[in-house]
Amino acid sequence: MSHPRIGVYFCTRRHGSAAPDPKALAAYAASLPQVAEVKILPAGASLDPAALARELAARQLTTVVIAAHSPGYFKTAFTRAMALAGLDPEAIRLASFREHGAGFGDAVERAKAVIACAVLDVPFGLAAVPERLPMHPDTLVIGGGIAGIQTALEIADAGKKVYLVERTPTIGGHMAMFDKTFPTLDCAACILTPKMVAVDQHENIELMTWSEVEAVSGGPGSYQVKIRRKARYVDLDACVACNDCSAICPVTVSSEFDSGIATRKAIYIPFPQAIPNAFVVDKEHCTWLQSGGTKCGACVKKCSKEAIHFDAKDEVVEVTVGNIVVATGYDVFDARRMDRYGYGTYPNVLTALEFERLTNASGPTGGNIVMKTKKLDKRTRQETWGFEPDGPRPKSVAIIHCVGSRDRNYNPYCSRVCCMYSLKFAHLVKEKLHDAKCYEFYIDMRAFGKGYEEFFERIKEEGIHVVRGRSAKVKEVGGQLVLRGEDIVDDKVLEMPVDMVLLAVGLEPDAGSDGLGRILGLSRDEGGWYSESDYNMDPTGTHRGGIFVAGACQGPKDIPDTVAQASSVAAAVLKTVLREQGSGSQGDLSLASIENLARQLAEPRA
Repeated sequence: MSHPRIGVYFCTRRHGSAAPDPKALAAYAASLPQVAEVKILPAGASLDPAALARELAARQLTTVVIAAHSPGYFKTAFTRAMALAGLDPEAIRLASFREHGAGFGDAVERAKAVIACAVLDVPFGLAAVPERLPMHPDTLVIGGGIAGIQTALEIADAGKKVYLVERTPTIGGHMAMFDKTFPTLDCAACILTPKMVAVDQHENIELMTWSEVEAVSGGPGSYQVKIRRKARYVDLDACVACNDCSAICPVTVSSEFDSGIATRKAIYIPFPQAIPNAFVVDKEHCTWLQSGGTKCGACVKKCSKEAIHFDAKDEVVEVTVGNIVVATGYDVFDARRMDRYGYGTYPNVLTALEFERLTNASGPTGGNIVMKTKKLDKRTRQETWGFEPDGPRPKSVAIIHCVGSRDRNYNPYCSRVCCMYSLKFAHLVKEKLHDAKCYEFYIDMRAFGKGYEEFFERIKEEGIHVVRGRSAKVKEVGGQLVLRGEDIVDDKVLEMPVDMVLLAVGLEPDAGSDGLGRILGLSRDEGGWYSESDYNMDPTGTHRGGIFVAGACQGPKDIPDTVAQASSVAAAVLKTVLREQGSGSQGDLSLASIENLARQLAEPRA
């Protein structure tokens, strides 16, 4: 029997990402036994089965390896080509970079291992066997949103120590800003705040807010982590959240928690249910700290508990943990980048988070949906646009889907949550403004979850006007917002006058994910999300042993999927801790070790 002649083809979809360093991978593939042909196909190349068949026959190839992020996309053409060439259509092997965490960044060595396994016809999971290592029982969770909270609670409830690090002054993340959750319309705070309190009171959780990870050394089972605890300038134990300090503070700035539609003071508590429930000083805007202690200081004089200490310093603490869970969440797309919608120019064009705070009972209007009006800033004596609880109610509202998502000019991926939260917004508009007209402008309705399609049907029954088609532009005509778009069902162009426009902005990786990824040694995909170890079989693991990803830092997802993934990560962590040993990362294994094991596994079949 003649030896097989293998052809390795590197393929890239037209709008996909190329393999990491394809030339280096091609040179490596050519060095492998029985490889007779290596070819890098141009991105988006049209695969003609007849032409491929002629090439396969001319090169006398018997086996084909398709190396790509998603090799299954190209398999049909190669299968047809093999049949036309009179070869075995089953003799096609897939080297999937994305599936095995080798798709992006500095994963060249891992990609080589994936190719070697495909050439030797050995499943990657059998060859990349992680080393068993002693396991430190403590766990670090980075990120205090719902993903980090859920993970920390489940690990701590099992009796194991958790360090929960959050870079803002409070835990809760984006979910704390929401009014209702879809599709059940449950109160978001009613679900989240009990968990926040449980974290604060749990004996096995050390909560570190206003803190950031600075450095990580060591390896799986024993990571040494340096954490900077930034000075709050307020004693957490002494502060009773009486608000006397904030009431007297003369400095007013935009509130991050209210997405900029309300203000806060330079000494503030993010929201009334914040955990820890204590004030913090904004160093960048505090008059005392910016003047070097020569001006203001009114809050120090007012505080009867003597809880404010402007001489406080940052503190760097070091901890040792066996596992690290990354749950840093997401940012939202900056709608200013799409100037055709007029965000930042027209005052009543709002983004999703702004509307979440506007319609929330704890928001600046007490939950009243009102339009912005001009008001006099008492400090600057200038007129500004803002919300007042008794402001005018909009009589018509348009909601535009997919702002910044499914767009090759911005983010080509679907953000998954926008359709459903837009439907939720429409329900809230009709619930609070019974006579208002509400329009949903969408491309495709992606109601994929349990009860989601039923929620979509419910919205239509509530009198929401659902229009399928892209929205081209928002302009102002005579003081009236006018939305120009298309209705592809009725095949017409629309110009819709409305009072308020809501932009369903998509999700983007957290702004700090790049820096944290470098500290942890994690790779990111083409969208900037953290890459998982195996997309199908290990969506929470990474190529660094003992480091896991949970929630939206791995990719856009809704609250139920985030909680499920967080619970999965907690189970994986506890498995390693309870048996007192963990796995070295597959990515930490050398190419030589994977290749040697693959050769050993392949020998009996040679």
